[in-house]
Amino acid sequence: MTDTQHTRRLANAIRALAMDAVEQANSGHPGMPMGMADVATVLFTKVLKYDASAPHWPDRDRFILSAGHGSMLLYALLHLTGSKEMTIDELKRFRQVGSRTPGHPERGHTESVETTTGPLGAGISNAVGLALAERILAARYPSITDHRTFAICSDGDLMEGISQEAIAIAGHLKLNRLVFLWDDNGISIDGELSLSDSVDQLARFKACGWNAVRVDGHDPEAIEAALKATENADKPTLIACKTVIGFGAPTKAGSEKAHGSPLGKDEIAGARKALGWEYGPFEIPDDVRSAWAEAGLRGKAARRAWEDRFEALEPAVRDEYERRLHGDLPEGFSDAMAAYKAKLYAEPKEVATRKAGEAALAVVSQALPELVSGSADLTPSNNTFTKNMKAITPGDYSGDFVHWGIREHGMAGAVNGLAIHGGVLPVGSTFLVFSDYCRPSLRLAALMKLRVVQVFTHDSIGVGEDGPTHQPVEHVASLRAIPNLNVFRPADAVETAEAWEIAVASKERPSVFALTRQNLPQLRLQDRGENLTAKGGYELAAAEGTPAVSLFATGSEVSLAMEAKAALDAAGLPTRVVSLPCFELFFDQPASYRAEVIGTAPVKIAIEAAIRMGWDAIVGSDGGFVGMHGFGESGPYKEVYKTFGITADAVVELAKARSA
Repeated sequence: MTDTQHTRRLANAIRALAMDAVEQANSGHPGMPMGMADVATVLFTKVLKYDASAPHWPDRDRFILSAGHGSMLLYALLHLTGSKEMTIDELKRFRQVGSRTPGHPERGHTESVETTTGPLGAGISNAVGLALAERILAARYPSITDHRTFAICSDGDLMEGISQEAIAIAGHLKLNRLVFLWDDNGISIDGELSLSDSVDQLARFKACGWNAVRVDGHDPEAIEAALKATENADKPTLIACKTVIGFGAPTKAGSEKAHGSPLGKDEIAGARKALGWEYGPFEIPDDVRSAWAEAGLRGKAARRAWEDRFEALEPAVRDEYERRLHGDLPEGFSDAMAAYKAKLYAEPKEVATRKAGEAALAVVSQALPELVSGSADLTPSNNTFTKNMKAITPGDYSGDFVHWGIREHGMAGAVNGLAIHGGVLPVGSTFLVFSDYCRPSLRLAALMKLRVVQVFTHDSIGVGEDGPTHQPVEHVASLRAIPNLNVFRPADAVETAEAWEIAVASKERPSVFALTRQNLPQLRLQDRGENLTAKGGYELAAAEGTPAVSLFATGSEVSLAMEAKAALDAAGLPTRVVSLPCFELFFDQPASYRAEVIGTAPVKIAIEAAIRMGWDAIVGSDGGFVGMHGFGESGPYKEVYKTFGITADAVVELAKARSA
C-alpha cells in the first residue's frame, strides 16, 4: 500500500464515522467532514504538533474548526487519535442532550475543543488571537513558546464580514505562525456558491498580506507539501483546498444535498462501496485504529523535550508562567489597588469615568504584566493606552497594546482568541454604540466563560453633539440580556476602580464597561472597607428617617439622584439613593440582601439615560422611571439631558407627584 493509499484509508475512517453519526442522530452535516477528511488526515498525521495523551500541553499546535457545522470531523479526529473522553459511544450520541458531541464544537464542554465555533467567521477571528498570543508569549518566554495555529474554514467563514477584519489584522501583524485551510468546495446551503459569490479569495488574502496557494484537497502529497512550506513562512498562509463536498457519496457528492442533512441508508451504502470501506457502522479496523493511535502520540517526544526546557527555567520564571496560564492574580495586586483607592479617597476628583478607567487601568496593568490592552482605532477617546504601555507592531510582539484599527468585530473575536490561548489577559475598547459590532463575539465569550474585558466609552446621550447615531440608548439593556456577562456602569472613580478589580479576577465571566465622556463628581468619599461594586448594588446614601422615596441609578445618573435626594429631603420626603453599577452581580446576591437594598419605600424611581428595559426587576412594573423612550438628539450634552427630561428637577417632580 502506498503512502497515499494509506492516508486515504485513514481519511475514510473519518468519512465513515461522520456518515454514521449524522445518520444515527438524523441530524447534522456529513458533507464537510467527508470533503475535508484527506486534508485533516495529512494535518494530524504529518504536521500538527500535539500529544493526545496531554491535550492541554501549553506548547501544542492549536487546531480550530471554524467550519463548526462539520463538527463530526473534529470528533472523529479526537476519537481516532486517542482522546479518552471521545469514546465510540460518544460518537453514537452525536447531537444528543448531555453528550460530548454537540451539534457544534463547544469549548469547555468537550476536551481538546479549543474554541466554540458554528457562527461562521468566529473561529478564524479567534485563530488570529491565538496566533497573536503565541507571538506575545514567545517574545517573553522564547525557549518554551514555539507553536502554530491551524484553522479549517469554509466558504461561509470567508463570506462573513468579520473575515475581512480578521485577515487584515493577521496580515498587518505578520502572524506567520497562522495557517488557514479553506474547504474550497464551491457549495453553500442554497446551492452553487456562484449564486451569491465570485470573490477571488487568493487575491484577496494576498492583498491583505498573506501567502495564498491552491491545492487539490484530495491529493495527500500536495496537501503535505503545501503545509510543510508554511513552516518558515514570513506571513500567515491561506491554503485553498479544492474539495468535493460529501466526497464518495454516489449521488449527493458535490451538491448542497450533502451539506445539512443525513445522507440516507442507501447513499451511505453506496459511499461505502465507492470508498472501499467494507465495515459496518462505527466499526474501525485494527490497522486503521492503530495507525491513528500512533499519530495521536507523534508529539510525545516534542512535549517531553518542552517539559525539559520548562524545568530548566529559573523557578521564579516557571512560577510566573504558570500563574499567567492559570489566570491567578499575583501577590501584591490587592495591595496596589487598595493604595490606589486610598489615594482616591484622600484626593477626590471630578473626572469622566473613561479617564477614571484609564487611571485604574494604569495601576492594573503595572500589577498584571500579562494584560494586553487595545482599541478599535479610538485610542485617544477610549483611554485604554496608558503611559506605561508599549504598542505591538508587525514583527515586534514585546509590547502590550494592540492597535486593532476600525475593526470592532475582528477585535472582539481576536480578543476571545487571546483569552482562549491563556497567558494573556486581553482588553479591547471602542464606543458603546459600536458594541453592536462586537456582540456576536461578546456572546461567545460569555458562552465560553472567558476572562475578557471590553471597555465601551461614550456611554449615553452624554455623548452630546455627535447626535443620535452615536448616543447609545438601548445598548446597556441589550448587553445585560447576555447571560454570564458582567455589565459595569460605574458612577465615579471609586466604582470604576472596584469594577476593574472584579473584572480581572473573574476567570469565568467576561466584563464590559460603559464609561462616560462627561465629567462626574466622586460620590464615594469614605472607605467602607469592602468592594461595594462586587455586590452589584448598594445603598449609597441613606434616608434621614423612614424612607418615603428610593432612587435607583447607574453611572452618570447617580449624581442626579444625589441632587434630587437633597431637594426631596428638604421638601420633607426622606429619600435614599441606591447605586447599581452591575445588575448581574446584584442579581447574584441572596434574596435577603436584594430585598434590603431595594427597600420598602412606597415610591421607587429608576434613573438611567437609557431605555427602561430591565429596570422593572428593581422598581417594579409600576415604579417610576426617568430616562429615554426613544433616540437621542444632537447638541451640548447638558442641553440634551434637559431636552429629554433627565434632570434632578424631573426626578423631584416625579417623586412628589407619586407621593401625593
